Amino acid sequence: MLLDLKPLFAGSRNELSVEHEMDLSELSFLGVKPLRSPVAISGKIVSRAGIVESNLGCKVSYVGFCDRCLKETVLSYVVNINRTIVSSLENEENDDITVVPDMMLDLDDFCYADIVMSLPTKVLCKDDCRGLCSVCGKNLNEGDCGCSKSEVDPRLAALAELLKE
Repeated sequence: MLLDLKPLFAGSRNELSVEHEMDLSELSFLGVKPLRSPVAISGKIVSRAGIVESNLGCKVSYVGFCDRCLKETVLSYVVNINRTIVSSLENEENDDITVVPDMMLDLDDFCYADIVMSLPTKVLCKDDCRGLCSVCGKNLNEGDCGCSKSEVDPRLAALAELLKE
């Protein structure tokens, strides 16, 4: 979606409301496509005293698998994008400033990096997830499996003997 920011830079308008859905269903992250529903972008782009700023919220619904028990988990969160937008910038680099020389803002490109950088690298179905039994593979959130936890991995048996002494 292209937004014309010329009225904001010219001062003939103070704000521009934004309501947009961005389809990222084809985005592959850690081997899966976690953004099955569109990202809802809403907020305003405002001009105050000649400075144009974005105040946007991106509602993300991330579908992944718990890193401990492998249960499919949905995480919902909001990515806030508050950045200054300028038409030109001389000899300065700043990640909080976006330059739009033609005063046209591609909203999808503007929000894409922030959304991708916010994707979780660790997913848990709940904070106290007990995971899977290392012996039989049962989901321990559903109850104990009855496996003996005192068995020592044969590769570590020599270390276990040292601990006995």
